[in-house]
Amino acid sequence: MVTRTTPAQGRIRVTSEIGTLRRVICHTPGSELLAVTPSNREQFLYDDIIDVEQARREHHRFRAILSRFAEVLEVRELLLDIIDEPEVRRFLMTRVMEVSSSEPLGGEVAETPGAELIRMFIEGKESPQGPISRLLHKVSYELPPLPNLFFTRDAAMVVNEGVIIGAMKYAVRWTEELLMKALFSYHPLLGNRGMIYDGAEEHRSDYTIEGGDVLILRPDLAMVGLSERSSPAAIEGLVDGLRDTAGVEHVLVVVLPAESPAIHLDMILTMVDREHCVVYPPYFFGPARLPVLYYRPDRKGVREHSDAFAALRKVDLPLEPICCGGHHPTTQEREQWSSGCNFVAVRPGVVLGYTRNEATMREMEKEAGYRVVNALDFLTGDVDLHDDTKAVIAFEGAELVRGGGGGRCMTLPVLREEAW
Repeated sequence: MVTRTTPAQGRIRVTSEIGTLRRVICHTPGSELLAVTPSNREQFLYDDIIDVEQARREHHRFRAILSRFAEVLEVRELLLDIIDEPEVRRFLMTRVMEVSSSEPLGGEVAETPGAELIRMFIEGKESPQGPISRLLHKVSYELPPLPNLFFTRDAAMVVNEGVIIGAMKYAVRWTEELLMKALFSYHPLLGNRGMIYDGAEEHRSDYTIEGGDVLILRPDLAMVGLSERSSPAAIEGLVDGLRDTAGVEHVLVVVLPAESPAIHLDMILTMVDREHCVVYPPYFFGPARLPVLYYRPDRKGVREHSDAFAALRKVDLPLEPICCGGHHPTTQEREQWSSGCNFVAVRPGVVLGYTRNEATMREMEKEAGYRVVNALDFLTGDVDLHDDTKAVIAFEGAELVRGGGGGRCMTLPVLREEAW
C-alpha cells in the first residue's frame, strides 16, 4: 500500500505546452489492441488494425526518448500502487456499473487481486458466450477493453495545478475516465488543487470534452477546440472551471468543421516553442480557415475572429505558423492524416514527432531552424542536443499512427517547468 503524501510532495503543475518536461504519464499499448478486428474497428474508433508487437516496440523507443528528459510513469504501474487501498476499491466497485450492466462485476472488483483487476479494466472482460453467440462467432463484453488508452492525453489533462477529466464522446472510452479519476484522486504523486472539469461525473447528453481539444498556451491562456468530440455546453462549463480552479483568464475557442479528418484541435495545431506552432494550413489560411471565438469567463458573450493568429496577437502571443506538409496541398493532407501537427515538446524548441512526416520536418528545418535528429542517433549518443539547440527528434511510428494520434496524444504531462 502506498503511503499517502500531500500535494506539495507529489505535486502536479503544467502551465504551458512547451515548458521543460519533468514528469509524464504514458501507457504502453498491449493486448487490449487485440480486441480490434475488421468488423468492430469502427466501434473501437479505429480506421485500421494495429500490429501489437510492432506498436509496442515503437512505443518503447518513444518512451526511451522521453525518459532522457523526464520521469515517465506508466498507467498500469500507477494503478498498481493504489489498487489495494480500500477507498480505491470502493470507488471502482461503485463506478464500474456506469460502464457495465453486469451485476456480478461489482463483486469481482472487490475480490480480484490487484494486478489481475488492472488487466481486466484495461484489456476488458468478455461476456460468457451463449449458443447464438457461438453459432454466429460473436464476442461481447461485460467490460469493454481500452485500445485507445495509449492516447493518455484524451482522458485527462493538467492545467496549472488543476485537473480535467475527460467526458469521453464514445462509451467504449468511458472506463478511461474512471481510471484517470482514480489516479488523480488517490495517487500520492498526483496531488492537485481540484477538478477543473470532472467528466467522470458528467452524465448529461451532449456534454463531452476530450484532452486533445485543450491546449494550455500560458498560465493565463488556453485554446480549446470545438470539435466532433467536444461540445459547446461542455466547453462553457470547462471555461468556468479554468477560471475558478486554474486561474485562466483568456480562452480562444477554435471551431472545427463538423465533418473533419481532425478529431481534436491538437491534430491541426501544436505549439513547439515560444514563437512557433505547427498548423494544418487549410484550416488557418484562405477561405476555409476556421473561426476563432475569444471567450473571457468573466464576461458575457464572445467575440469572433476569422484568423487564429490575429486572435493570438490580441492576447499578446504572436505565434508564427509552420506548415504541416510544407506548401503542397497533397503533402499537407497526407501528413495531417499521419499526425504531422501532433508534436509533444520536451523543452522549448525540442519536440518529438513521427519520422514519416518528412515534408513537415523539412519545413521546420528550413523556416524555423530546427535540426532534424533521428531517434536512434539521439539514444545512442551519436547526436547531442545542446541547451540552445532547436530540434525535432524523429521516431518511427508506422503502427502507432494507425491509432489516430501522435506524440502529444500519447503523453499526459503532469509536471513541467515554467516556460515564461
